[in-house]
Amino acid sequence: MSLSDKSARRRVVLPRIPIALLRRLLPRAERDELLADLEAEYAEIAAAEGRGGADRWLWRQTVSSAPALVGWNWWRGWSGFEPRANAYRPGGLMLRTWITDAHYAGRRLRARPVYTLLAVLTLALGIGGTAAVFGIARPVIFDPLPYANANEVGTFWMPGWWTEEEFLYLRGKIPGFQLVAAQRPGDVTMRTGDSPARLLPGLTVTSELFDVLGARPYLGRTLRPGDDAQGAAPVAILSYGLWQELGGSPSIIGSRLTLDDVPRTVVGVMPRGFWYPNPSVRIWLPKPLDPEGRNGSYLLLGRVAPGVDVHHLQPYIDRLTAIIGQRFQYATKADKTKNATIVPMREELLSSIRPAVVATFVAMGLILLIACTNVAALMLGQVEGRASELAVRSALGATRTRIAQQLTVEAFLIGVGAAVVGGAFAAAGFGVLARAMPIGAWADSARFDWTIFAAALCIAILSVLLIALVPAISLFRGDLRGALIGARTSGIQGRGGRLERGLVVAEVALAMLIASGAALLVRSVAKMYALDPGIDTKGIAVVDVLGSQSVRLKQRARDIEDMRAALAAMPGVQSAAMAMKIPLRGGGDSFGITIEGKPDAEKTFTYFRNVSRDYFKTLGIRLRQGRSFDASDREPTDTVSPEMAVVVNEAFAKKYFPSENPIGRIMGGGYGAKQRVIGIVGNVAEANLTDQPEPVRYYLAGEQAPWFGYNHATFVLRATHPADAAALLDAARRTLQKVAPGYAISETTTMEHVFDAAVGPARQIMTLLTLLSALALVLGAVGIYGVIAHFAARRKRDWAIRVALGLRGSLVVRHVVGQGTALVAIGIVIGAVGTVLLARLLVSFLFNVSTVDPIAFLCASAALLLIGAAAAFVPAWRAGTVDPALVLRDS
Repeated sequence: MSLSDKSARRRVVLPRIPIALLRRLLPRAERDELLADLEAEYAEIAAAEGRGGADRWLWRQTVSSAPALVGWNWWRGWSGFEPRANAYRPGGLMLRTWITDAHYAGRRLRARPVYTLLAVLTLALGIGGTAAVFGIARPVIFDPLPYANANEVGTFWMPGWWTEEEFLYLRGKIPGFQLVAAQRPGDVTMRTGDSPARLLPGLTVTSELFDVLGARPYLGRTLRPGDDAQGAAPVAILSYGLWQELGGSPSIIGSRLTLDDVPRTVVGVMPRGFWYPNPSVRIWLPKPLDPEGRNGSYLLLGRVAPGVDVHHLQPYIDRLTAIIGQRFQYATKADKTKNATIVPMREELLSSIRPAVVATFVAMGLILLIACTNVAALMLGQVEGRASELAVRSALGATRTRIAQQLTVEAFLIGVGAAVVGGAFAAAGFGVLARAMPIGAWADSARFDWTIFAAALCIAILSVLLIALVPAISLFRGDLRGALIGARTSGIQGRGGRLERGLVVAEVALAMLIASGAALLVRSVAKMYALDPGIDTKGIAVVDVLGSQSVRLKQRARDIEDMRAALAAMPGVQSAAMAMKIPLRGGGDSFGITIEGKPDAEKTFTYFRNVSRDYFKTLGIRLRQGRSFDASDREPTDTVSPEMAVVVNEAFAKKYFPSENPIGRIMGGGYGAKQRVIGIVGNVAEANLTDQPEPVRYYLAGEQAPWFGYNHATFVLRATHPADAAALLDAARRTLQKVAPGYAISETTTMEHVFDAAVGPARQIMTLLTLLSALALVLGAVGIYGVIAHFAARRKRDWAIRVALGLRGSLVVRHVVGQGTALVAIGIVIGAVGTVLLARLLVSFLFNVSTVDPIAFLCASAALLLIGAAAAFVPAWRAGTVDPALVLRDS
């Protein structure tokens, strides 16, 4: 090229935009060379075709090569494998080292399958369990309630004791509230064609309920004023799930369902995800309110007025108690002017199940920490096993940060694998765990979804970051080469040894937390099972039925007697009885009482129970005095002054007739008839298992005591052979569906299961914590074994020399076991202190057991010491029986 040609090319000015774009996209290493070639070719085209042709050529080159340059530049720049540099201009990003470390860590993990599998499975157990519990706990603890006004709604004191008369008197004038609703349980039956009646768990509500909650329907409307008035057309609101079961057609709005033999118009369907007051309720029904209704079975809840805080309502509560105190007279135990308070909605709905969820969540978190400790100990052992390699790398220039990064990547890969396996564990065990927890209807509605996998991944990442700290700490303490090489011979007293000892103490302390908590619950539950409920619990089958409210009282009595007789005639049934409510299923159903000459009795009330003649015999309730019901007890013939027979319990006799014989005494209260005491029976746990005995009156159902207000009944069947009680349930269900298809069977169970339920959530939490304790003890044993085995292996040359010099092998075993036992003892002490601090999580489950119960702590400590000593004995035995000649020759 001539000098004039070069001058001409230098005078050519390239378009700024495409050159700037290319300068941005081209890698640094080749940028100057490529731009020089483009400039030369541009000059040649400009000389031949002019500037316009050269500009078009340059734009075509830029546009056509831009996509490839973007992709190429992205990969080379961000992966780190093709740095934007050459030998003369170093560059590249940190991601290159991370990816290199990931490849290296993957090769190491594949080369050590036992270590990898043990680490992944150990961590996956904790991750899977914690993720599953999180999935169950999320709707109970974390998720907002499915109501727009949830933070403005409170529940009134004494739930289940308010009457229609009180509600209608207070309606629209309760201080501090803009809207108040009332509700009570309202299960109904639904029957289609000739099929047996079906039970629908429901709620009887007033028209304000959905406006109080701020809930809007998916289809149709909710309740409106007047739906609960006398003479209003019967309507119903369906849950989304029930609507789907009925076909899921929008045309259901305006159609009719026959519920309790009453046609009701469906006016609304609630959206998916809506529940109130728990996920089991399928239907909401208004009931015409009676201004004189005094059946105290309603719960009141209200939405506070604008500017009023639901947590600070005391001045308004004082005004309300003054209003009702002036209008109504209350018995001592039912005085609504005392101890009045408003409970925020979330606390009212979820407070009963939150302790169980929190306790389980904490226990699973402790299991996860134990798993992390074990994996950290495994990694620390791997680090010390690579002491020579890491020392050489350090001598060649590798920094502590670089080595710690590689260990972090290895931990991350283990965590990702554990997250995948843990997610699978969570999916497999989710349903089992939900049913094992005492969370009632929430167990059936709990659903496994993708967020649990996300939770597993997040938990895994946090766990591996925690795990990676342990080997990182060992690297940053003192001289790297000296610390790593010295750890091979310094035994458990060295730097790495002290860290390993700390890990053992930590996991034993965590295991002690779970084991001692489980021991406290075992003690508590054992004491509850030792209580005498006053009935036989073995050999009793229980069947609950629900009928239509529209059935006349006398017809209902005949139906129930026909069902009882049919059940009594079944093979394997020794006797059959009926009651409106059986023991151990909660209180309620009470009457006032009057006794001639005892005016103070009028300020009290007692439980009452309607039962059949063989009720006491079937349940094994002991007759103390007088007689039970017999054939002579019939419907009163004297309509002017009717008289009923009544049986009372010992608590009744002790309270109202402390120094006299109550047999033959006449009482009043309740059914509006004279009540003559004919017998006294033993005390029975009518309400809750741990309650003190309460006065109870028993009436002969159907013949003397009418069934008004009750459309449910419970049958109890005593099996000829106690072991056959559960076998009677299917036959009883078939018999009742045949004899009375219009009655829905709500539950079939045994009295033993009723007793289990009465023990309460402590029984389920005890079982769950016992299983978790076993898992914690196994993980703890693995950790102790690993650390003691590592300790013995590092000092095997030392032991061999001592044995060669005359030390007995038994002393070596004793020393090694003593090291492990000492670590366990320290962990037990720390765990016991932690248990005292965390035991408040279990207070609501304990009965007659202190949170510092010495027997529970002693049992947990003994179990841990035994397991710790056993785990340490295996490596100790190997160390004490080794052949010194072989060790010294190989070292």
